[in-house]
Amino acid sequence: MASSVDSVDATPLDHFHAIIPAGGVGSRLWPLSRADHPKFLHDLAGNGHTLLRNTWDRLLPLTGAENIVVATGVAHAPAVKSQLPDLDPGHLVQEPSPKESSAAIGLAAAIIELRDPDAVIGSFAADHVITDDEVFHGAVVEAYQAALADWVVTIGIRPSEPSSAFGYIQLGAEEAIEGAPSAHLVDSFVEKPDYEVARKYVSSGDYLWNAGMFIAKASVLLGRMQAEKPELVAALREMAAAWDTDSRNEVVERIWPQLEKIAIDYAVAEPVARAGGMVVIPGDFGWDDVGDFAALARMHAKGPGDLAILGDNTAVLSERSSGIVVSQSSRLVSIVGLNDVVVVDTDDALLVTTKENAQRVRALVDMLRQQQGDLL
Repeated sequence: MASSVDSVDATPLDHFHAIIPAGGVGSRLWPLSRADHPKFLHDLAGNGHTLLRNTWDRLLPLTGAENIVVATGVAHAPAVKSQLPDLDPGHLVQEPSPKESSAAIGLAAAIIELRDPDAVIGSFAADHVITDDEVFHGAVVEAYQAALADWVVTIGIRPSEPSSAFGYIQLGAEEAIEGAPSAHLVDSFVEKPDYEVARKYVSSGDYLWNAGMFIAKASVLLGRMQAEKPELVAALREMAAAWDTDSRNEVVERIWPQLEKIAIDYAVAEPVARAGGMVVIPGDFGWDDVGDFAALARMHAKGPGDLAILGDNTAVLSERSSGIVVSQSSRLVSIVGLNDVVVVDTDDALLVTTKENAQRVRALVDMLRQQQGDLL
């Protein structure tokens, strides 16, 4: 199942365009990630760059700057422009309000298709961490070749361990596609399972993590979406037709509020997989969606029992403790005798939990949304 393309000299692929959806707050990373400064604008990889910038740099050799489109909320557009000074202003798709991934990716795809009818598009989230760019590039090249043959393609991540934090892709039979020797049909997409089910998935070798990466011809993706959601695609195409004209704002303001909110997984990926029209390229590169503080601790721990520390000029004293401390304040943080602890210290909020309960931070954010919206 392993990709035969382990390393490539990445050069821009003909008519290949990348879409970077930069949305979502990352509520499980509160109080670090906020509505006005979401996850993709943080340096969570610890390399001095935001996740958004890392995504741009990773895709640049495959597309060139002229073939990258970023879809983000209006409120985050200034920060995106600041992070990506080489982004063409016409390639920044600003969403007036959150409408899920089908609207964001579909509108970007429709705009790209009008500009380049032969376009192959790839959607790659702005807030994921990927290691080993060469192996990633190799997987994208295979996905691109499969897309040229009119497949809808996803890149699945070979699991390093059982995890209930990710969705899974069930591998089907190998599919002979020129230039994509590791391609398999997608049998099904599976929602996040419990740990025991995840353990069985991983031990079987028949499942990959679903990283939400989709590659297809723009015309194929929109055609597949239209078969499931014709009204949505008609609206997206109408906005795309106005995008490079003086009527853009009027058309978007009129149409956008009426769009259906639906994830692209449900509008395209799952129905296409059921119809036998989707293949997956297994990816053997390091990947994490950094969905909670447990994931962040796992990424930065030097070994078992380690206390990972993130933040500039942090002051942390630790005695026989493990887990993670993320500090944005000048306070001294002291921890004694706590295992797998999570401490996040910001100027206006303090979070203390454990790695085991890291996924439950989102429930706390829901409570805050009702009580103290100013802390979100």
